[in-house]
Amino acid sequence: MHDSLPIDEVVRRTGLTARALRFYEARGLIAPLRTSGGRRYYSSTQLERLHRIVSLKGAGFSLAEIARLLGGQKVDAAAVLRIQIAALADQREKIESASALLRQTLSRIEGGEPLDGATLCSLIREGETIMTMKKQWDTLSEAYMSDQARADFVAASYPPGFDQAAYSARWEALGARIKAALPLNPASEAAQSLLNEWQALLAPFTAIATPAMTQDVKAMYDDMPNWDEGAPSPGFDHEVWAFIKMAASAKPRD
Repeated sequence: MHDSLPIDEVVRRTGLTARALRFYEARGLIAPLRTSGGRRYYSSTQLERLHRIVSLKGAGFSLAEIARLLGGQKVDAAAVLRIQIAALADQREKIESASALLRQTLSRIEGGEPLDGATLCSLIREGETIMTMKKQWDTLSEAYMSDQARADFVAASYPPGFDQAAYSARWEALGARIKAALPLNPASEAAQSLLNEWQALLAPFTAIATPAMTQDVKAMYDDMPNWDEGAPSPGFDHEVWAFIKMAASAKPRD
């Protein structure tokens, strides 16, 4: 085992999280060596296999398709590439949105409007934040999304002009108010009022969500205690999520 690498070194070399490595192992994509104490070590062969997995994922292949490819089986590469093309189109829209923000700022400057350095930096960071958050959520959701949910997310889109930053801020505000109100009887009037606010704020997602998307997103939030440190925040913690589920179960049926 002298030529093998510990998990922290593999994380550094591949850019994958420790959680992703354990997930790949559970899916049978890799098989690290184990010490008597259970510590994982990765051989050069396993490291190369991980690099292939990363490359294939970057090309849009799902983990199930990657498993078949690495096992020598055939996959519908054309269908996968169509999904990837659609995903790139979605990314292009977000990049164009950030570019539009910068162009608007430039137009204000060229129009003679005074714009100090702090304001300019703030506007630039806003565009950068949008792209960074998307990457973080893509990384987190990887372990939870089925092939169907991934395809549905690519096909779905919020309406033109949707302000993701403002939407995220509203989730943070609601999450904070619910957290401050706990503990609370889920069947109480106060709890049901908060649930109604939650469902109203969720409306943009429910309007485009397919059953696969809804199911896998719920599974992801159910597993919040196991998210890696540094995972993006949805604006609420697991205690708030558990409360909302109880409040929904206690909601009177028509």
